[in-house]
Amino acid sequence: MQQQFEHIYSSPIGRMKIVADVDCIKALTFIEEEDDPVLLKEEGIESPAIIHQCIDELIDYFSGSRTQFTVPIHQSGTDFQQKVWKELYEVPYAKTMSYAELAKKLGDPKVIRAAASANGKNKIAIIVPCHRIIGSDSNLTGYAWGLSRKKWLLQHEFRIGLGVQTLFA
Repeated sequence: MQQQFEHIYSSPIGRMKIVADVDCIKALTFIEEEDDPVLLKEEGIESPAIIHQCIDELIDYFSGSRTQFTVPIHQSGTDFQQKVWKELYEVPYAKTMSYAELAKKLGDPKVIRAAASANGKNKIAIIVPCHRIIGSDSNLTGYAWGLSRKKWLLQHEFRIGLGVQTLFA
């Protein structure tokens, strides 16, 4: 098993924990102060290039100069979760999709609850853009890291991508 590395990145909407091995990002999650891990850096061990690439791409995303990520990612999950995450990854920047539309893209409108559950289990925030999935009535529903962050991310993307100043009240 490859060595795993962790790093904390301070984004404009909260601290994020990056977990990676030397080949890919395994998790990118928001952390709250009370959940803040103490990361000890062993002497002589540097963060791998993949973490630096992830941070550079996040900086570009938050500054508005990046709409797609190229950093390699991998998260473990069931075959169904992998299908859902692949569909999420394909949702374009500054666009949204409903949970019902996501289920249809998966080939079965009846899997809406399972698709929503898999969406909520995504552990690679922003890069796998689960924040772009909204309710059929265009309301913001569910986000593992809080609706205020989901709203911020969508408004950020709509402002940069479409020039729309306010999407959600």
